[in-house]
Amino acid sequence: MKIGLLPRILIAIVLGIVFGQFLNEELVRVFVTFNALFSQLLGFLIPIIIVGLITSAIGEIGSQAGKLLLMTVGIAYLDTVFCGLLSYTTGQALFPSMLGQTMASALPETPQALGPYFQLQIPPILDIMSALLFSFILGICIAYGELPTLKAIAVEFKEVVSKTIGHLIIPLLPLYIFGIFLTMTYSGQVWSIMSIFARVIVVIFVLHLFILLYQFLLAGAVVHRNPFRLLWTMLPAYMTALGTSSSAATIPVTLRQTLKNGVSEGIAGFVVPLCATIHMSGSVMKITSCALAICLLNGMPSDLGTFLQFILMLCVVLVAAPGVPGGSIMAALAPLASILGFDSDQQALMIALYIALDSFGTACNVTGDGAIALVVDKLRKR
Repeated sequence: MKIGLLPRILIAIVLGIVFGQFLNEELVRVFVTFNALFSQLLGFLIPIIIVGLITSAIGEIGSQAGKLLLMTVGIAYLDTVFCGLLSYTTGQALFPSMLGQTMASALPETPQALGPYFQLQIPPILDIMSALLFSFILGICIAYGELPTLKAIAVEFKEVVSKTIGHLIIPLLPLYIFGIFLTMTYSGQVWSIMSIFARVIVVIFVLHLFILLYQFLLAGAVVHRNPFRLLWTMLPAYMTALGTSSSAATIPVTLRQTLKNGVSEGIAGFVVPLCATIHMSGSVMKITSCALAICLLNGMPSDLGTFLQFILMLCVVLVAAPGVPGGSIMAALAPLASILGFDSDQQALMIALYIALDSFGTACNVTGDGAIALVVDKLRKR
């Protein structure tokens, strides 16, 4: 029976909690060993994923020259950064009081913490920042240097990376998540963690509604039209994205509803597919909120300077995400590790949280694309 990734992740979490209450230490250590090996594999693949996805993405976007491209990219990037900062400031205001006394002890080291039966070291061929810089340089050269052979290689390498994610990482993720929750349950940590993140999820849901409201309030002010009517027209795109969890798969519906909002056909046909690739406001908001909560719980640096650097980088690397199963959180693992210092267990928790909220973030992304199209259409006519 074929079921989606989200149901598999949810089943893995439930089974991890159930089995963690009665499995003995020897069996738990089997899954601890698998997780140790998988985290090494993931660490090896992250720089390769970054090079494969970001190089091709920058090359494709940059090849479309002109004022319209710069305008659309600029608006989409600024909006995405703003959503990340909104998420950070909201979290800093609410999370300390919401998490309360659990902040100091929610994820403790316990005497029951288990080690794997054996470990295998798989060093990455590049560190993360080197992979990011290499991707930017290569992508820009492809975009503006008219290098068709190198571009073809980058596109084919992206296919290799996409298939590796789709056929290796994604199928093993539920087992990895199962191992994480099995270990947390065995060590007595899981209930405090789940109660904490239930509260964080409520904040994320309210934030994603607020983001849609402010986007269409601004768009309505620019085009001098009723923002709530504009947002209502985009509702089919929102609902489609909830079902598909894919910005790319929702493009036809987003495009149709954007045209119904009065955007010219040429602008809608350009902005909607482009924003499906570069406008990731909902995704950045989710990742920032969850990352901040984990940093607060672990006593890790959570100052504005650190998170501003993280958000600015995150808004760039997520350009590589659309169309790749699990692409957003896979691309986000690089700045999570290099800037915030997340280890493999914290990355696994981020993956579980992100996938649990995936459809809401995607719906926020694509609905906001309609607001950007309205603004770009109006600015072009001036």
